[in-house]
Amino acid sequence: MADVSRETPYAPELARRAFSSERLPLAERYVGLLASHGVERGLVGPREAPRLWERHVLNCLALSSVVPSTATVADLGSGAGLPGLVLAIGRPDLRITLVEPLQRRVTFLDEVIGTLSLDNVVTVRGRAEELHGRETYDVVTARALAPLGRLLTWAMPLVASHGALLAMKGSTAADEVAAAGAQLRKLRCATPEVLTVIGPDGSSTATVVRVAHGQPHG
Repeated sequence: MADVSRETPYAPELARRAFSSERLPLAERYVGLLASHGVERGLVGPREAPRLWERHVLNCLALSSVVPSTATVADLGSGAGLPGLVLAIGRPDLRITLVEPLQRRVTFLDEVIGTLSLDNVVTVRGRAEELHGRETYDVVTARALAPLGRLLTWAMPLVASHGALLAMKGSTAADEVAAAGAQLRKLRCATPEVLTVIGPDGSSTATVVRVAHGQPHG
C-alpha cells in the first residue's frame, strides 16, 4: 500500500496516554490509513478525517474498559474497523473477529490487518445471522449499526452464556432501551445497563448499552 504517513493526523496527547509506547505507532498508522484510503473508498467521510482521533479512535478505545481480559470479541458491521480494529490495536490480549458483509470494507480491513501485522484479529465476510448456531463470543460489539431492538436479534444469539453485548450508543441510549422492551423480553435478556465508560487516557468517554442474557428459570 502507498505510504500515507504524511497524511496522518497528528496524534494528540490523549492518544499518547491511551496507547502503550509499543502500540501507539500502530494506532498512528491506522489513523493514517483511515484518513487516506478510508476516505478515498468512502468508508470515512472527508469531514471526519481531522477528528479521527477524538471522535472515533479514542471514543472506541474507551470501550476497552469494560471488555474482560483475553476475551473473544465479535464486532458486527465493522465497517472501517470501529471499534474492532481499535480494540485489536489497544488490547492485544483480545481475540477479535470483524464481521462485515460488504466486500470493499472487508478488503480494507484485511489490508489494515496485513499492514499492521495484527495477529489477534480476523475478518468474516457475512452477516451476523449467518453465524447463529455456529459461533459464540465473550463479547459482541457494534457501533452505529442499528437501533437496539434490531441489533439484539442479530447479536444476542452470538453472545456466550456468560458474555454480553456492548452496543456503542449516543444520547439516545436510554430511549433505545425503552423502545427495545419487547425484544429484550423475547430474547430473555437481563435488564440492560447504560454505562458511561472512560478510556485509558482518563478523559475520553463513550456511552455503552450492556446487555447480558437473563438468568434461566427453573
